[in-house]
Amino acid sequence: MNERPHTSRATEPLHASRHCFASPRFADESAVLADAYRLLDDAVIRYEGRPVGTMASLDPRAPADNYRDCFVRDFVSSAFLMLLEGRSDVVREFLAMILRMRGQQEELEGQQIAPGVLPASFRVITLDDGSEQLSADFGDRAIGRVAPVDSMMWWAVLLRAYVHFTGDTAFAHTPEVQRGLRMILSLCLQSRFEVFPTLLVPDGSFMIDRRMGVNGHPLEIQALFDMTLRAADLLTRDEGSLWLIDLAARRREVMRDYVRRYYWLDLDVLNEVHRYSTEKFGHDVDNVFNIYPESIPDWVPDWLPDDGGYFVGNLGPGRIDFRFFSQGNFLTTLSGMSTPEQAAMQMQTVADRWDDLIGQMPAKLVYPAVQGVEWRLMTGSDPKNVAWSYHNGGNWPVLIWPMVAASLVAGRQDLGERAYRVAERRLMKDNWPEYYDGRHGRLIGRRANLDQVWSATGLLLARHLLESPDSLARLGLSEDDHKASAAGSED
Repeated sequence: MNERPHTSRATEPLHASRHCFASPRFADESAVLADAYRLLDDAVIRYEGRPVGTMASLDPRAPADNYRDCFVRDFVSSAFLMLLEGRSDVVREFLAMILRMRGQQEELEGQQIAPGVLPASFRVITLDDGSEQLSADFGDRAIGRVAPVDSMMWWAVLLRAYVHFTGDTAFAHTPEVQRGLRMILSLCLQSRFEVFPTLLVPDGSFMIDRRMGVNGHPLEIQALFDMTLRAADLLTRDEGSLWLIDLAARRREVMRDYVRRYYWLDLDVLNEVHRYSTEKFGHDVDNVFNIYPESIPDWVPDWLPDDGGYFVGNLGPGRIDFRFFSQGNFLTTLSGMSTPEQAAMQMQTVADRWDDLIGQMPAKLVYPAVQGVEWRLMTGSDPKNVAWSYHNGGNWPVLIWPMVAASLVAGRQDLGERAYRVAERRLMKDNWPEYYDGRHGRLIGRRANLDQVWSATGLLLARHLLESPDSLARLGLSEDDHKASAAGSED
């Protein structure tokens, strides 16, 4: 039977009323927020009459057909917003529906995708007889054919936020949700040919979905892995799950210590690396990964602030990726994976290197960009990832919400508000671009979609967090050792 993409729109606003969170600090923002809500409402996807997600983009010129899909990672900011605005029913429907689509996994190159991997995106197909059908993409339609790792992690984070916010433990304890959560945790925790507590993943398996030299143990995945392991507290404490709960808790503790120790970079650590002895054997050597001091990029010593620090982007045998990955650094602070001292130094790095990391649009996904021969070898000469564009040094408006969340957790609300003002001034005027180009994010992305939904929902969610910092705790996103209540302090 022939099928065609489902393009119907919600006839009623998703939310009960237009919320304009105007305050003396942001006196002229109501038009911007109203337009962001307009975009959110127009992007709602319905299945059998019920809202179940939002399209990635409403740009009619979008080059790829799948921008009309609902992507799991894209929907997260919309979902958090819906929870805070009383539409938890939509989030619950989304969570349940994603699980139901696991059975649509197809073989890639003759091999079945591992159980527990959830779809990167889905769409609603309308058949000729008027009936509707869900169609999921597990990476088989993606550029590079890479199965998503982060989808299952964002799903687990969202599940925990939903249960924490609503108290709906009955949903978490349904057989379908328990089975799905066990499969995700079992997949992440299974034994491999590795001695590291971090999680090994390939290039292209998360937000940076093209070849960018992030294969191995990228920081963003470790932060999401940490948040996923925390979702083990939703498992029922029966005999079949106790071993998994215990394993998740132990892995989380070990991994946190590992990341805090080995991924962290400040001036003291940089001096240690600069003076490393190499080719050492045994248990007590300082240079555990046999890092050669000559591998320190020329930009690092002068760029690293005296009183700042950050988590490097990747780590492995003979390798440190010194690039600043914003999503990973913000999520480590949000989740409490960083210590309070490290969180404060991360935010100080953002403050001291504002032009590089934030510039004219929060925030740069990766700093610095790779260029020349390094770009050719690392990206495979990817023309979309030329220097200071897209994932290679482009600025992504959706990162406003994790940046604001990190600033609140670290007690630097002033930085979150400053970033919000930068984004609020441009996004509606520029028609909500997917990303920005240039060293300081001054140019709308050359190939960026307009009317990109997570650019709008990221701003709306950031506004909610600034108005009500306790929302982080209500969503179960912040840890006890990083007090969200400290967010009110401004240095």
